[in-house]
Amino acid sequence: MSTTTGAFLAGGIAACGAVTVTHSFETVKIRLQLQGELQTKNEAVKKYKGVLHGVKVILQNEGPRGLFRGIGSAYVYQVLLNGCRLGFYEPIRSNLTSAIYNDPKVQSLGANVFAGAASGVIGAAAGSPFFLVKTRLQSYSPFLPVGTQHNYKNSFDGLSKIYKSEGIKGIYRGVGAAMIRTSFGSAVQLPTYFFAKRRLTRHLGMEEGPALHLASSAASGFVVCCFMHPPDTIMARMYNQTGNLYGGVFDCLFKTIRTEGVLAIYKGFFAHLARILPHTILTLSLAEQTNKLMRRVEDRILPDSYREGI
Repeated sequence: MSTTTGAFLAGGIAACGAVTVTHSFETVKIRLQLQGELQTKNEAVKKYKGVLHGVKVILQNEGPRGLFRGIGSAYVYQVLLNGCRLGFYEPIRSNLTSAIYNDPKVQSLGANVFAGAASGVIGAAAGSPFFLVKTRLQSYSPFLPVGTQHNYKNSFDGLSKIYKSEGIKGIYRGVGAAMIRTSFGSAVQLPTYFFAKRRLTRHLGMEEGPALHLASSAASGFVVCCFMHPPDTIMARMYNQTGNLYGGVFDCLFKTIRTEGVLAIYKGFFAHLARILPHTILTLSLAEQTNKLMRRVEDRILPDSYREGI
């Protein structure tokens, strides 16, 4: 296991590689989530009819640039979010199990879930401003607009305009929803990944390597999507709003369900699944490799006494 700093860097690098592949599906997901916002089914116009249709119409009208809007913010967000999630998960888990069981190697489901949620909340709070501006950049379309439109030149222009008009409160708009959303996903992502890994090794005889990482990551990604998508929809709407359309997380949830029906919180689910499965697979699989690389680097540059105390 790398040091906390090493794991942070390894997690961030792995997540940036993953988001490069999956960012276009995130753009489609956000537009599907915002489509028909606070409109009844009879009033709502479906400009984006699904994952593949969304990709097609964005490419036709906006080109590849449309699919990759906000990629710069996505990189910064992923470094902060997954750096924290993968960097702080093991220290929190081992310290917690040491305090409860006097043994950091004990695998406790409750401790694992808590460590995953706690590390996710830290990452979500750190990366929230960049997810905010990313969401607004991705939702913008000069051809097929959905939701509130924010015409920013780039991420820094967006953050600057938000700060000038709304102050620090505006920069952290929706951070509560982001923390809930990420705690849901993080609470199940790493525990599910390691649970699947142990079961596949024990019952199917799979050995450490890419195949085991792939299968474990796929199982983790599916579970994460099921748990995280409702708060993800709420977060996307709160980030994209102008003014005070929603008074908070629960106000957004109740208004959405009351106007659009309970299934509205699962709008864009398949786009989310199309993004999160490869994203989780790539992030966790790459994290295994980048952690090994970081460990080798640390073995060369850190003194033995420091490494033995990790």
